Amino acid sequence: MYYIKSNLVGFFTFILIVVELTIGFGTLTIVNIPRVIFPFQSLKIKLSKISNTIGEYTVYGLKIIMKIMHRDSMQVFDDNEFNKNVWYMAISNHQSWADIFILLVAAHKRIPLLKFFMKKELAWIPFIFLANKTLNMPFVNRHSKKELEKNPNLRFKDYENTLKACKRFQRSPSTIFSYAEGTRNNPTKHLAQKSPYKNLLKPRIGGIATALSAMSNIDVLVDYSVVYKSDKRGAWAFLKGDMRDVKVSVRKYTIPENLKNKNYSTDDEYRENFKRWIEGIWEEKDKEIERLKF
Repeated sequence: MYYIKSNLVGFFTFILIVVELTIGFGTLTIVNIPRVIFPFQSLKIKLSKISNTIGEYTVYGLKIIMKIMHRDSMQVFDDNEFNKNVWYMAISNHQSWADIFILLVAAHKRIPLLKFFMKKELAWIPFIFLANKTLNMPFVNRHSKKELEKNPNLRFKDYENTLKACKRFQRSPSTIFSYAEGTRNNPTKHLAQKSPYKNLLKPRIGGIATALSAMSNIDVLVDYSVVYKSDKRGAWAFLKGDMRDVKVSVRKYTIPENLKNKNYSTDDEYRENFKRWIEGIWEEKDKEIERLKF
């Protein structure tokens, strides 16, 4: 009986999310048509603000779906004060593709709409492509350490591409989001990496530091720690509610002045200082995740 019930929950959750995203992105597409016809900067800024509002309503719809289908079992621990009229940088641990839904709901109406850096290889997915075009969520190229060692110029190319992408964030208050681990954490990856952290992979700080180089008006880093009760991490497990028991802890950190307006690709001292700062946050985060466990 449970098998039938849980799979029905998964099926209807999937349908509801697809319908919600279709309505949301369909509206965003229509609203942004004038931007293609009249490419004026003032119009782009206005449409960016309208698009963010539509995005917030779309996230609210997802929030309602998750509450109804998954019995409102998400716990968010957030006693911070935020201002929706300023820009933020946000990071999180990463375990499942479902994290994006959890984070969007946890951040809803607390900080400006999360804007994710997305892998260019995912551009073929309609909703991700439309997020890039209508919500200014940029595509970035992800290069492995081996690729960078083979061709060091890729580092500078990535740096320039990230700077260019971040300019789109300036149009309206946004929260630039990055999964600091760079990939989904699982026992195999954790063992292979020989991570010094019990619950985390080593942070990859290049994207975060580069984004801050481009956004001098960001003063606060927001850190989300996501902990699931279940060991399951698959898409279907999320949809049918196996991952519904989840805790999210939110912490914010003031970004030191010596870590702002620097060039990550050429400044060795800056890279080292930024690395130490993020690693300090990661140590606190590792302990927080351990404390949050079910």
